[in-house]
Amino acid sequence: MTTQHEPRIAVLVVAYNASTTLEETLERIPDGFRDRIAEIIVADDASDDDTFEKGAKWRDRNPHINTTVVRHVENRGYGGNQKAGYQVAIDKGFDVIVLLHADGQYAPECIEKLVEPILQGHADAVFGSRMMEPGAARRGGMPLYKYVGNKILTKVENTVLGSSLSEFHSGYRAYSVAALKAIPFTANSDGFDFDTQIIVQLLDADKRILEVPIPTFYGDEICYVNGLPYARDVVKAVVSYRMSKAGFGLSNWVPPPDEYDLKEEEGSSHSIILDQLKHLPAGKVLEVGCSSGLLAEQVRGMGHHVTAIDPEEHPKVHGRADAFYRADLEAELPDIGTDFDVIIAADVIEHVKHPEHLISELTQRLGKEGRLIISTPNFGHWYPRIRVVTGSFDYDRRGILDNTHLRFFTKRGLTRILDRVPLVVEDIKYSATPFPMVESQSRTLRAISAIDQALVKARPSLFGYQFIITMRPKNLDSIIG
Repeated sequence: MTTQHEPRIAVLVVAYNASTTLEETLERIPDGFRDRIAEIIVADDASDDDTFEKGAKWRDRNPHINTTVVRHVENRGYGGNQKAGYQVAIDKGFDVIVLLHADGQYAPECIEKLVEPILQGHADAVFGSRMMEPGAARRGGMPLYKYVGNKILTKVENTVLGSSLSEFHSGYRAYSVAALKAIPFTANSDGFDFDTQIIVQLLDADKRILEVPIPTFYGDEICYVNGLPYARDVVKAVVSYRMSKAGFGLSNWVPPPDEYDLKEEEGSSHSIILDQLKHLPAGKVLEVGCSSGLLAEQVRGMGHHVTAIDPEEHPKVHGRADAFYRADLEAELPDIGTDFDVIIAADVIEHVKHPEHLISELTQRLGKEGRLIISTPNFGHWYPRIRVVTGSFDYDRRGILDNTHLRFFTKRGLTRILDRVPLVVEDIKYSATPFPMVESQSRTLRAISAIDQALVKARPSLFGYQFIITMRPKNLDSIIG
């Protein structure tokens, strides 16, 4: 029988030029809570005053409290200071870490309110909110311009992220160290937008965020946040996240998905492929480049027997496909069977050096009346065209300019390749741009998506996001409509 250890709680006090407030802030930590603290970490971010010395004096006067005072040789920034502290919490095996500001703006008296929900297993992060109680922030002295700015920015962030926090901009927080270990916070900004980015990462990882009301206090402390650049940076952070999830950009702080997403949007390549399979009798299907098997699972649900192959073996694929084979798509394929009724290579040929070789290998596994369905991005789409014309060509995380793509195809270039394989092109369809839907903004995005689909029909070579090509063996004279 294993015994549970007493939770180890750390308090990270971020300090910069806080010599006049640091000791008082530390003294305000309730006596009843101090005994539960495993370590207080005072992190002086290369202050110009004697913040470090004041912290050391407080530590020496309170030897019964395990206190570490560190001084960064160079200023790391508000976010950089947090990164260092959270890494210490991870390295030392703490369970919970509380972020406390040395200027005393956030009430240390409330620290237990932030920690308890995590210890009780109700939350992965707890934020102190000055906005939960109507009117409390203004009564506590929050300037009107900061109050209005806080409300506007929080509304924008909630709208973009589909969240419902009362405040994004409180610096009084408690985190489960296990939750911090699960997100790439070290890739975040070193600036004040770090706090927004870490919220985004927690939401993306489906971590539970709880808010508790805290009092608002504005005294003589110096504010180092420049309002307009800060507003720009936090809006940029949430928009960058949403764009990254749609496949645009390479924001390293945005966690990559652990499996290849199923494109479920109306008019997407996957929805077009699945719609084609609905009209076919149940049969043998081979999916090439299956990743975790999300598409295979949908095809299998239609009654087809699905064999899946991929260079990597994702643990979830075995429950989603009937059979799985690990295969190098650049080499000769293993003995996976023949006479498949349908072979699907969705978003595959752009990842291989020699797509003609792969298509020829797949053709040998195709039944006499089988169909090979290929989808691949359209480099003639308006998005890469603009990136090239404006001189801003670069790779993205996903989509047409996915940084793992080895080949780019226009319709003309793709046709030249397909002319060299023993197949006849039976049908070419074009998918629409896959807009990610967030509930709070779905009406707007649905309207944009509808316009995009209309443009795809009017000018597919410019607005078609992907080609979906259906091919049949050349020895089959009849065409199935």
